[in-house]
Amino acid sequence: MSYDHIKQEAYEANMQLPRLGLVLFTFGNVSAADRSKGVFAIKPSGVPYEELSPDKMVILDFDANIVEGNLRPSSDTKTHAVLYKQWEEIGGIVHTHSTYATSWAQSLKDIPIYGTTHADYNTVDIPCAPPMNDDMIKGDYEYETGFQIINCFKERGLNYRELEMVLVGSHAPFTWGKNAAKAVHNSAVLEFIAQTALYTEMINPDAARLKDAIRKKHFERKHGPDSYYGQ
Repeated sequence: MSYDHIKQEAYEANMQLPRLGLVLFTFGNVSAADRSKGVFAIKPSGVPYEELSPDKMVILDFDANIVEGNLRPSSDTKTHAVLYKQWEEIGGIVHTHSTYATSWAQSLKDIPIYGTTHADYNTVDIPCAPPMNDDMIKGDYEYETGFQIINCFKERGLNYRELEMVLVGSHAPFTWGKNAAKAVHNSAVLEFIAQTALYTEMINPDAARLKDAIRKKHFERKHGPDSYYGQ
């Protein structure tokens, strides 16, 4: 069975991270899934981006068992596997330690919706999942990170199909999408939103959240039934 298509997809998506300024050294990873085959391809652990190639991507099933590959997969692999298994419409996942989004995660703060760029992508504050408890930390840490994200969405009544980004408290951001390219896009957008929200609070600590009418307008013009943004 050939997995060349998702190896190529994962490779191309991973190579976008340094180009977009979302990673330092090897601090990040992208995976790409093939739902029909029940597998995903992910970046190998600790390999510099300039040394990557499609054939170095590691193939795993949704229980994080290696199906193909000679290298150790990303240390975050089990988190990806949990999200793929629990959220069946995801086709790509990105994890980075990008500067601004990670700063919000380390601050244990949601990113408030201050402006229309944020509203173009979702209508709620970007959640920061609370740090996991000690038992989860002592257990299968990366596996539990997946449930840290899922539990946050359940507790807040959020839909992963509508909100494709999260901050993991004391850690860093994860994003996802219908494919790896969309997940990378969302990662770059999240970093921009995190940066501008920080600057907003620096300029005006009492800045108001975006008005509901503007929030709704910007989201629906791009995602609503009568959307007209883009081609």
